[in-house]
Amino acid sequence: MKDVPAPLPTVLLVDDEAHSLAAMRMALEDDFDCLIAASADEAGGLMEQQDIQVIFCDQRMPGRSGVEFLSEVRDRWPETVRIIITGYTETSDMIAAINEAGIYQFLTKPWHPDELLMAAKNAADLFRLTRDHDRLSLEMRLLNRTAESKLEHRRKALREGLGFENVLRAPNSPMNAVIAQARQFASFDVPVLLQGEPGTGKTDMARAMHYGSLRADHPFLAHNCVGAEEELLELELFGARQGAMPGQRTNKIGLLQKAERGTLFLNGVDALAPRLQLALMRILSEGVFRPLGAREEIATNARLILGAHRDLRTEVAEGRFRADLFYALSVAELDLPPLRGRPGDISVLASHMLFELSDAHGKPVHGLADAALEFLERYDWPGNARELRNEITRMLIFAQDAVLGPELISRHILQAAPAEDGGDRNVDSVLVGGGTLRDRVELIEKRVLRETLTRLKWNKSRAAAELGLSRVGLRAKLDRYCLAPPASAPAEEE
Repeated sequence: MKDVPAPLPTVLLVDDEAHSLAAMRMALEDDFDCLIAASADEAGGLMEQQDIQVIFCDQRMPGRSGVEFLSEVRDRWPETVRIIITGYTETSDMIAAINEAGIYQFLTKPWHPDELLMAAKNAADLFRLTRDHDRLSLEMRLLNRTAESKLEHRRKALREGLGFENVLRAPNSPMNAVIAQARQFASFDVPVLLQGEPGTGKTDMARAMHYGSLRADHPFLAHNCVGAEEELLELELFGARQGAMPGQRTNKIGLLQKAERGTLFLNGVDALAPRLQLALMRILSEGVFRPLGAREEIATNARLILGAHRDLRTEVAEGRFRADLFYALSVAELDLPPLRGRPGDISVLASHMLFELSDAHGKPVHGLADAALEFLERYDWPGNARELRNEITRMLIFAQDAVLGPELISRHILQAAPAEDGGDRNVDSVLVGGGTLRDRVELIEKRVLRETLTRLKWNKSRAAAELGLSRVGLRAKLDRYCLAPPASAPAEEE
């Protein structure tokens, strides 16, 4: 990997006088990346967005004074070196400022450019030395065991399940084998590829792998690439230097910098343009990227976990995805099964979603009826967990009782119960499928009868009236198709 020049230290200049800001910037801009703010509130907003090493702040400003602002900075960003500039030299005031805000140095007006530059360089060196000291102190505390024994101890703890308790599943779920692999991949610092249909839980799996890794103490960031414009996605991932975009007055930090020493999950990479695929390949192979408008490249130590909605082998074969990028990811590849392939998990997921939504919307419930769970488990859920969550939300909205029954379920789900041979045959598949006309009409009739009676809570009088049948005719069809109400259905008075 070629040597990459280090980025310039960032200094924040805070003063309500425009000419003072311009003068300070002119003195420092050759050696520092300068940000400017005309008030404490504006400076606080920049601190939220940027990684700032040094602050020069004027003492006398409208609103909060420099001491008040730097006191807040000390509490929220203690590593940032704080320097105050004042035109008042009362010793008692300066001593109070140093004690209250943890001031590293104060400068008096008028200051000389060389004096300002020297103070900035000394402060930047202090910032770097402080970080190096913290890192070395942490390493010294861990040297009581050898590197191999420490790493193996950590891997063993991670394999025991740390970080994966939030991936909900039944005891015999097909997800168990996937999670066993994910645990192994999580404890090794390699990129990972997660493949599966939309809504299969790739983001949850990526988050679990992050918190089950040695990077768990650092940021986890996730971003969806599907549908994003190429330029906006590039700006979001790599950031931009000041002036690279119209109206941009400050540097923008990209996700790759924000996720430093942590994990960045990019979902939907099968939709990436070729140019962004090449940029990702450079990150994986060389560990560098270039922000928009920048001349220099920046090294990154973020771990990449990529999610794909389509099979990338097929995308590579058809020329829509870079083969070298796919092979760089295939060392750690996981396929997440769709919800229709794990019917035993549906009741666990549905119940968890119901109580989560109940708390969020302030509508207390006791759970889902067994008959409702049967219908939910029989449906194939083409939209996976997102579709299931939407259905549970809809049921909660219309629920009148503490236990949610099958009558609340959408009609297309009630009509899509599996056939007697176990196949999932909804109305559309019956219309275009095989069999005689009579067989297909009977299948549809059976579906309509089951859906109508379930929706009307097995009230045969209302069902017969809605379907245009007599009570005797409805009873005959129920006997013919062996349809009976669930045990929980209310008994109807004859």
